[in-house]
Amino acid sequence: MAARKGSSKEARRAELGKAVERALVARGLEGLRLRDVAEEAGVTPAAVLYYGDLDALVHVTYQQAIERYSQQREEAAHHFADARDQLGACIDKGVASGPDDALTRLLFEYWPRCLRDAKAAALDSALTERQIAVYSGILVLGQAQGHFTLPDPPRLLAASFVAMEDGYQMEVLAGRRTRAEVITALRAYARAVTGHDVAGRA
Repeated sequence: MAARKGSSKEARRAELGKAVERALVARGLEGLRLRDVAEEAGVTPAAVLYYGDLDALVHVTYQQAIERYSQQREEAAHHFADARDQLGACIDKGVASGPDDALTRLLFEYWPRCLRDAKAAALDSALTERQIAVYSGILVLGQAQGHFTLPDPPRLLAASFVAMEDGYQMEVLAGRRTRAEVITALRAYARAVTGHDVAGRA
């Protein structure tokens, strides 16, 4: 019986997390109110508070979004043994589909808080480091397989990939660039630093 109750509580917590995500994407972090989350979840504000205050719920939601985004990207890359294919998959999976890409939008909604909140900054740093690690691992593998000729240390190049992505993601979310344009730009950078044409393996 206790196990069943625990399972039910976890299910309600997961549903609430989805409600927080929907409310964040719809209203933005700065305009978010407890009432918005309650309405998305179909419960009272008091029922939402049972699981924590608004800041705590948003923090957990951001943690989960980071994990989901990172896992999806890592799985896409690690599906292949060849570093050339891994690099192509990594680029493709990392770019938002468009202004309505909910997961990417959620991650960027939280970013401004990092400027004033140490906990938020730590989460954002963890996300950045995890993406750098994916790219760096692929570049190292590509060198070992004899496919890539790198002009600089893999981690430096990996950090540049992630920095470019972050800037371009804002353009996609704002509707100023398309996903296809960004992928083309990232593939051009990949070609410049690896000597390999990612697009040629698509």
